[in-house]
Amino acid sequence: MKVTYHGHSVVTVETGNHQLIFDPFITGNSLTDIKPEEVKADVILLTHGHNDHVGDTVEIAKRNHSLVVAPNELAVYLGWKGLNVHPMHIGGSHQFDFGQVKLTQAFHGSAYTEEDSQKIVYTGMPAGILLTVEGRTIFHAGDTGLFSDMKLIGELNHIDLAFLPIGDNFTMGPEDAKLAAEWLRAKQVVPVHYSTFPVIEQDPHAFADSLPGGVGKVLEVGESIEFK
Repeated sequence: MKVTYHGHSVVTVETGNHQLIFDPFITGNSLTDIKPEEVKADVILLTHGHNDHVGDTVEIAKRNHSLVVAPNELAVYLGWKGLNVHPMHIGGSHQFDFGQVKLTQAFHGSAYTEEDSQKIVYTGMPAGILLTVEGRTIFHAGDTGLFSDMKLIGELNHIDLAFLPIGDNFTMGPEDAKLAAEWLRAKQVVPVHYSTFPVIEQDPHAFADSLPGGVGKVLEVGESIEFK
């Protein structure tokens, strides 16, 4: 299994039989190394409805006939746009053919902004995603502030790899993310959601170096972690 970071909060997971992508914000993402028309994805996993996470979901899903797994209201909204969706909610899990997905809490907002009509569409609760596939558990925290139940998530799950936002302003900053990493007890922690815009500029290497025992790892855009 290969897990690759593509800037902002975009993460792809390639297994023996499936290709998955988290939060495919590509168009408008100056840091990414991929193009929407090149993405191959059987499954799109969405943490919440903000434009910088839904991103190019509609185009990618229609071209690939992807399954979109998302929090309920966001899934309904995308279903109305003709996508194949599977709605879920916080605390719920489901076993798919590609692996198991469970949604966790995330403290943030969730709404899609339709700029042409100056309309904001409520898309339900934001979430983190626990993906268990090929014997490994990956936690994508989505956009969130620090919350104490991260301790419980760490106690109940053996997390191999966690993606945590460090950008501050809209999400946790590095100090809170450091505490989140401690509570989650993941074997490896990768910072995401930073430096895409000036207001979330951060030093990912300083964050990774602040984590004990070599737990922190910066993935440069296009860089991967492979599990055997």
